Formats: sequence, C-alpha cells, structure tokens
Amino acid sequence: MPSVQEPTPSFRPFEKHLLHYGRDFSTDLIVRAQGSYLYTEDGREILDFSSGQMCATIGHNHPKIVEAMARAGQTVIHLDSTMLSPDVVDLTKRLSDLLPEPLNKVQLLNTGGEANEAAIRLAKIATGKFEIIGIAGSWHGTTTGAASTTYAHGRKNYGPVMPGSLAIASPNCYRCPIRHCAHQCDMACLDVGFDMIDATSVGEEAAVIVEPIQSAGGIIVPPKGYLARLREHCDQRGILLIFDEAQTGLGRVGELFGFEDEGVTPDILTLSKTLGGGLPLSAVITSDAMAKTARENGFSHYTSHGSDPLTATVGLAVVDVILESKLAERAATLGKYLMNRLCELQYRHKAIGDVRGRGLILGVEIVADRITKEPGHELIKALSERCYQLGLNINRVGGPHSVWRLAPPLTISHEEVDQAIDILDHALEEISPAA
Repeated sequence: MPSVQEPTPSFRPFEKHLLHYGRDFSTDLIVRAQGSYLYTEDGREILDFSSGQMCATIGHNHPKIVEAMARAGQTVIHLDSTMLSPDVVDLTKRLSDLLPEPLNKVQLLNTGGEANEAAIRLAKIATGKFEIIGIAGSWHGTTTGAASTTYAHGRKNYGPVMPGSLAIASPNCYRCPIRHCAHQCDMACLDVGFDMIDATSVGEEAAVIVEPIQSAGGIIVPPKGYLARLREHCDQRGILLIFDEAQTGLGRVGELFGFEDEGVTPDILTLSKTLGGGLPLSAVITSDAMAKTARENGFSHYTSHGSDPLTATVGLAVVDVILESKLAERAATLGKYLMNRLCELQYRHKAIGDVRGRGLILGVEIVADRITKEPGHELIKALSERCYQLGLNINRVGGPHSVWRLAPPLTISHEEVDQAIDILDHALEEISPAA
C-alpha cells in the first residue's frame, strides 16, 4: 500500500477551490470564536491580537451582536436601498449625535473601501474637481478610487490608477521620509509635500484623504499638530479633508475618534471596521452644506446593500456596547499598560527597534539592526510563526518595513494582555538575541 504524504503548507486539501487573494491562508480552520480567542478544528486556543480583520471591536461573537442579528432575522434583513428601516434611521442619528458639527449627514454602506469610494465621489462632485491627494503608506481599499489613493501596497502591475492621484510623504517619525529629522519631527515632510503638490497639481485638487493613524503602513502616528497643520494647508488651497477612521474610529485610540486628539474636524469622515463588530458595515458622513451641493450636482452612489437593516441593527448594538461599557476609556488605560509592557520587551530584546501607537492600536517594529534600522523581514516572519504556534495571532504590516500591529478587542483583559506579552517574550527569547 503506498504511503500517504502529509500535505505541505503550500497546498492543503481545503484550499482546492479557494482563489488566493493576498497572503497565504492560515494553516488552521477556525471553528469557533469568542471574546479574545479563536478555536481551531483540532481544539487549539489562540489569543487574537488582530481583532479578526480589525473588525471584532467588542470581541468575537459578542452576545449583543448575536442578539441583534437574531432580532433582525425576525424583522427585516434586506430592502431596496431606497427603503429605510427604523434601525437605519436610528443609527444615522446616533452617529451624528456622537460627532461634532457640522458632521450630520450619513450614508450607510458595507466596507471601508466602499465608504472611501463614496467619500472620493462626494468630494469630486461637490467641488467639481478631480485630484485626490493621499499619503504614502496609506491603505483605503481596493476599489478603483480607494486603490488609487492607497500606497501601502497593492499598486504594482494593475495598470493606470485614477487620473489625478497625487501623494505626499508619510509622517514616519522613526524613519523620516525626507531624511531630515532625528527624534524631533518639525513636520517639514508635510510642508515640502504641499510644495510638491503645488508644483505638480493641475489646479484641480478636490480632497486630501488620510488616516489619523496609518495602520497598514506600519502604525504611523503623526506628530502632535500634524493634523492641524494639514487642515491649514487644505484650507489655504480650498481642498476638502477626508479622514478615514476605519481602524481608529469608535474607541480604539482611547477616544471615540482619532481626530479628537487634535480637535480637527474633517469635511468628510468614513467609518467601517470598528462599526460593524464583525459584520460588513461602513458609513460616510459629511455636512448639510456638502450634502446639499452634492445632491444639486447629481451625486449618485447606489449599492445593492446600502442602508441594509440587519447590519444597521448590529451597528446600533456595537455603538451601545462601546458607550455603555466605556470601551474608549478602557482602550486608553489598557493601551498604556500594553505600551509599557512592550517597552519592557524593547529594553530586553534588540530585535525591537521601535514601539509606537495610541490606545489599543500599537506597533512594534522589528529590525535586523537597531543602529541601521535594517528591516527584519525574515526575523518577523519567524517570530510571528512561533507566536502563532504558542497561541498568539498578530498581524504583520508596514509595507517595506517589518511591523507587528497589536490591536486586540477593546474588551481585552489585563490577564490576556499579560498572556500575549509572555508569548512575545518567549518567541523573542528563542529566536532573536537579547539586547
């Protein structure tokens, strides 16, 4: 009888009919998720420090989400997108009430890419202009407009992007993009960036789109005052400002919204991952004046699942839990605790070049050499695999650099934070030399 060879990681039987759409699939099938944990088919327990795809804001399978889904299943799941359910109306009001004036007009959509697509279309039709300025290292989605302003990765070999796509440097204080600052950013990258926009634009700048903290780009936290100066540059030129708060919105950064840290209000705001709690739900939010102008100019952004009742019901439950359980405040407190624990690891392990972030979206940059800051691509891969074997799931981000994104559910406990730190410490001790 011929021997049966075990399938290799490059081919597993369950992948036979799956189209690969990016990174390799995980080696395990996940059969259950609860709170901060994932459970594999063979019974392993994995602490999830990525909150799914950054979407399980209040933990996996939160009882309030399950309850909301059941309730929607007994009332209405889907309607024509011109028909509204009470929960759709209530959620738009709830979001408007949480935001500063003049942000009070809401469209509910599905994914972050779709919300950013709508935001770009809204900016174009409201201004009559077509140039959209992004930030190097950004991630806004994979639909045409959103992909054209995405610079973290995924740009190669797809042909021309949307006409009018411009970019300025990322405010990466650990790796100054203009080789200018060391330890003390003076935001020259932003000023020089707009000098270049002035030099290269054809005078049709509609909007700048930016994440208050870049996530896929490597957890890049702009220096204090950056968003305010960005607002000034936009206002001087009559350019709209779009904040993509897919990952920073609704509590993750220790405040309800990332822009609150500087008190800079955007012209258009997009929300997504943190709003649906694991279901596809996003929103684009703007002002009465912007909405009026866009409608007069013929704004259209129909989708088959716009204003879906089921996801709106879940979105209300997510917002309720975040507010009632004070999860933004919890993210601020636990984020500081996690940051301190990570800095302890940095002190003892020279593979950690930098620790940064805010609230419960933190980055750990892995380097091959602390002096040269050479990225530790192979090192972070080996460390991540070992962490997973030990029961910790973390994402790698950072484009050309090697960064762990630590973003557990906002419901994470101190004990679970300590468990993650112990696993990170164990993996670093095994694989990388001590500091």
